[in-house]
Amino acid sequence: MPPHSATRGAGPTGAAQPIDLVRRQLLAASLVAPLLPLVSTSARAAVHRRASNPAEPAENHAMNHITTQDGTNLFYKDWGSGQPIVFHHGWPLSSDDWDAQLLFFLDKGYRVIAHDRRGHGRSSQSSGGHDMDTYAADVAALAAHLDLRDAIHIGHSTGGGEATRYVARHGAGRVAKLVLIGAVPPQMVQSPTNPGGLPLALFDDLRRQLAANRAGFYRDFPIAFYGYNRDGNPPDEAIRQNWWRQAMMGAANAHHACIKAFSETDFSDDLRHIDVPTLVMHGDDDQIVPVTDSALLSSKLLRKGTLKIYPGFPHGMCTTHADTINRDLLAYIRT
Repeated sequence: MPPHSATRGAGPTGAAQPIDLVRRQLLAASLVAPLLPLVSTSARAAVHRRASNPAEPAENHAMNHITTQDGTNLFYKDWGSGQPIVFHHGWPLSSDDWDAQLLFFLDKGYRVIAHDRRGHGRSSQSSGGHDMDTYAADVAALAAHLDLRDAIHIGHSTGGGEATRYVARHGAGRVAKLVLIGAVPPQMVQSPTNPGGLPLALFDDLRRQLAANRAGFYRDFPIAFYGYNRDGNPPDEAIRQNWWRQAMMGAANAHHACIKAFSETDFSDDLRHIDVPTLVMHGDDDQIVPVTDSALLSSKLLRKGTLKIYPGFPHGMCTTHADTINRDLLAYIRT
């Protein structure tokens, strides 16, 4: 018999177990046993639940997920205390795109909350629900779960559309203020009621590029997003790679469907219905959501709208000009 191949008894299936394997198992048990009292009661309970029901998804026990009525798991961040500020990210990113704002307002004593939209980031890659009505309902579920009141909602780009629909349809009694940054409302696509919009063919081309080579498409998209194609503004490769990282975390089907949601949804009635103070912030060199057919129109439809235009700022100005944007947001929130 070769060395180390001696056996001791038989395993559950009748197969002999090598002595070395038995020794390793005993050693592991002896090392783990003294640590068990250090494991929290909740963690031990979670392990017990999983052992008794192994088919139950592990995500249901994560404190930073909620499950919607259709079974979609939504990831969220909830840091700090004080008045809540809820951040809604743009397409095709995640809540990580708000890092500069989350840390800034956390330091100022606010409770900061940001979620990954369904099909984006760490949330479920669901097969359906990739429309503004469902996005807004998901936010309503999160707000109810966290019992958010007197909240300030800040939405960027597609997140501005999501925040607009949420505040208009679900925000009564829960929302103090709204901020739209480089946001898609009232409507992006050209139509008889929106003659100044962008041609549908442009969004069809986005879908074509995504389907053909999503990784390559997302490698190029941040150039215009951050204005890196402008003279004197060389690309910041770390920012560009972080954009790509976030985008590739999400689901191709969700990102594909979301193009229709952010471009074709008409938010005009939502804007007219909103009765809380709303700040509309937009860069006049926004190459993704042109200012003339977005912020300039949205501010006129709002009952209590304030418009602030930033000369030369790009679509991704929350990252490229975070100091300026954070300062202005803080001033507005405190008024």
